[in-house]
Amino acid sequence: MHFKPKALLFDLNGTMIDDMDYHNKAWYQILNDDLNANISYEEVKKQMYGKNDELLKRVFGDDYFTQEQLDEISIKKEKIYQLGYAQDLSLIAGLGQFLINAEKSGMLMAIGSAAIPFNIDFVLDGLNIRSYFKAIVSANDVETSKPNPETFLKGAEALGVQPEDCLVLEDAPKGVEAALRANMKCIVLSTAHNAEEFLNYPNVLKVVSDYTDPIFTDLID
Repeated sequence: MHFKPKALLFDLNGTMIDDMDYHNKAWYQILNDDLNANISYEEVKKQMYGKNDELLKRVFGDDYFTQEQLDEISIKKEKIYQLGYAQDLSLIAGLGQFLINAEKSGMLMAIGSAAIPFNIDFVLDGLNIRSYFKAIVSANDVETSKPNPETFLKGAEALGVQPEDCLVLEDAPKGVEAALRANMKCIVLSTAHNAEEFLNYPNVLKVVSDYTDPIFTDLID
């Protein structure tokens, strides 16, 4: 592979950990049992992108909840998710070793996620991997989440690296679109979406199932 990035920007959920089913179940429970949205499991899956506030506004409309209510629902949902996922919390295969190798090679790394800090902390501290990341961009740090490029542009800025020298790790089409709009190349983890869904994105170098793929050795050689 000819492209040698100076920095790696990792999405979190579905990219570093394979946890999207747990988010789906938590949202399904909250939306139906607590909020009477009468929404199917498949529809929840389709709505599950961006910030928690944005999801709730897509389902219920912009002015249905106060900000205080949005915050309360968001934390309750994440507590359900964390309770369900805690016993299975683990990095996607090969990622632990890749983080070690990338750090040894001097690669700069950051998190760029639509998750709230409460969830990012759950993962980074639960897996003891916080030290690898020089910057964290969460839902609280951006006006608009992916596919807006703000998350990744702020990550690049925090690391002091030009956007075109960054490589994004993502699992979702909207994240790949955000990377494209930020002028960043991307490797996709096929945890939640299949390879065909990424055919129209010119910035995708490869779709992989996990971090044991040879492309990750090439990146830091």
